[in-house]
Amino acid sequence: METKRTIFPNKGLPYAFIAPQLIITLIFFIWPAGQAVKSSFERQDPFGLSTTFVGFSHYARLLADPSYLAAIGRTFVFAGAVTVVSMGLGLLLAMAVSRVIRTSQFYSTMLVWPYAVAPVVAGILWWFIFNTGTGILPYALKAFGVNWNHQLNGTHAMILIIVAASWKQVSYNFLFFLAGMQSIPHSLTEAAAIDGAGPLKRFWTIILPLISPTTFFLFIVNVNYTMFDTFGIIAATTSGGPNQATSVLVYKVYSDGIIGLNIGSSSAQSVLLMLMVVILTFVQFRFVERRVQY
Repeated sequence: METKRTIFPNKGLPYAFIAPQLIITLIFFIWPAGQAVKSSFERQDPFGLSTTFVGFSHYARLLADPSYLAAIGRTFVFAGAVTVVSMGLGLLLAMAVSRVIRTSQFYSTMLVWPYAVAPVVAGILWWFIFNTGTGILPYALKAFGVNWNHQLNGTHAMILIIVAASWKQVSYNFLFFLAGMQSIPHSLTEAAAIDGAGPLKRFWTIILPLISPTTFFLFIVNVNYTMFDTFGIIAATTSGGPNQATSVLVYKVYSDGIIGLNIGSSSAQSVLLMLMVVILTFVQFRFVERRVQY
């Protein structure tokens, strides 16, 4: 089937169509990124009136700083846990809804709602639920001998931000997994059922391979979400504490730059974070995509 090609009589018209998007990209993405790279090679005076070129000294100091290396480790733990939990729950809920005939629309609507909640609001919501004085979960955990206190216990604080960030992202994963499952022809699963394949075998041999492109896409999106979009949740729940136990890279960029007023180091951290995400995405496309069946 031939695709009809649109020919513009005015050669400048196509450029006029894409100009607004290019302008927005340049102002809100390219220019700030360029400023961050520039600031990472400079040191400002205490009043911000002049700058001095310092080369790679910010990068060298960061890579020799034990607190920064510890933040990298915490970030990978946080990113891995949120990705596994949010994608696992999203897949489980999508499987449950895809098997429901009646009221599936109602369930889908209810499960999508958390995605509309702002990250800061989600963080405050879970802060109340896990509040050591008035929260319901610490009260329930006492029955199992767990004395919950995320203000003093670093492990508890990390669990809190993992739960809050995963809850925020489950809806997004659920929508894509459900769309992927509904696109699979029922004749395939029905034929497998007639041949004696149980639900688990049908899922493992038919459904999971057919939704592997969706799974791969969500894997990349979830890793990027944990690296960049979880700042609001951490700021609202733990503020990086206690004792830096939840200070992942995206929050450390803020705390060193805005609170500590170390703009050069903060800019270098943001550049390193961007490079880590680019390398991770390249590795995912280079090695994980081989297992995807299109």
